[in-house]
Amino acid sequence: MISSPVEGTAVPMTSVNDEVFSSMALGNGIAIIPEKGEVAAPEDCTVTLVYPTLHALGLMLDSGAEMIIHVGINTVQLEGKHFKKYVEEGAHVKKGTKLLSFDLDALKKEGYDTVVPIIISNTAAFHEVTGLIGTGASLEKPVIAIKNNQ
Repeated sequence: MISSPVEGTAVPMTSVNDEVFSSMALGNGIAIIPEKGEVAAPEDCTVTLVYPTLHALGLMLDSGAEMIIHVGINTVQLEGKHFKKYVEEGAHVKKGTKLLSFDLDALKKEGYDTVVPIIISNTAAFHEVTGLIGTGASLEKPVIAIKNNQ
């Protein structure tokens, strides 16, 4: 069970208004409608990638799942405006460590969809990856269930 790196409401990945995410071409997962502009480590993990535009990052969770967290749709166009990072690539962090913040109100004001797709990019390495929808999303609530191949 993987907690949410973003506080908000969990919705199906298929509801995301971007074909790359809704088709789950990058992997299965969940989408979060954020209530707070902060991304935290969902469990102990290594930061594998921080995009130069700060709109997305990659994590290798200690449990073996590879996660991509993408803040908003088309927010790459902002080139880092309204985003701030708190970690560097290669850092190993504990669950709850703040990784990234974003100005939720500013993104909305500029007309961006603020949904946060959370993708398990190595979905094929597991028997099953399921997004748990319809629940509040937070570090205390699992939003993705993973079953290992056994």
